[in-house]
Amino acid sequence: MNELTHFNTQGRAKMVDVSDKAETVRIARARTSVIVNQNIYSQIRDGSNKKGDVFAVAQVAGIMAAKNTAQIIPMCHPLVLSGVDIEFEWDVDEKRGHYEVILSTTVKTKGPTGVEMEALTAASAAALTIYDMCKAAGKEMVIGPTMLLHKSGGKSGDYSRA
Repeated sequence: MNELTHFNTQGRAKMVDVSDKAETVRIARARTSVIVNQNIYSQIRDGSNKKGDVFAVAQVAGIMAAKNTAQIIPMCHPLVLSGVDIEFEWDVDEKRGHYEVILSTTVKTKGPTGVEMEALTAASAAALTIYDMCKAAGKEMVIGPTMLLHKSGGKSGDYSRA
């Protein structure tokens, strides 16, 4: 069993020291989704949401969240990110009344620790922004599941969701 690294000798939480870890290129991809109603789907697709371009605002929110992950997740290290990308794709089945936007995030850095939390935070913040911008047209939206799809770089090696 691996030793728990986020506790000090008194059993209290600590931020791990990564100063001796090698700097490598780290990439993480995450995914989430937001299920919306037909009205919200139409507003986003047609650009008629009263608050503006939903995907543009969600994209900026996700990028900002990735850059600020260490400020909201207590044990995350502040990282200089090389890149953040967020893509939106619709999964629509009109017959079933299913309108789902799938958000995929990719975050990259060159450093001593990974960017999984930054990718997950970006996906979550972008999804929450979609909810915030569209809640007037229906509060029954469902966010998630949110998951890590892939990570590469670092001592623990690569991971890809099966």
